[in-house]
Amino acid sequence: MKYLNEKQVSEMTGLALPTLRNDRSLGRGLPYIKLRKSVRYNESDVIAYMERHKIQTDRQGGAA
Repeated sequence: MKYLNEKQVSEMTGLALPTLRNDRSLGRGLPYIKLRKSVRYNESDVIAYMERHKIQTDRQGGAA
């Protein structure tokens, strides 16, 4: 298992650091682990989150 810090997750997803922090404070968004002051995200959770938000398109380039 690989764990990522919030900067790595921000770079991977394109979500701004304040968005990740706000989502955590509101109890939404990506699942995370808190170790004292450190926040870590399981890489497979981040990938699964991105896959759940994938939009499939048809062959002509329009949304399905």
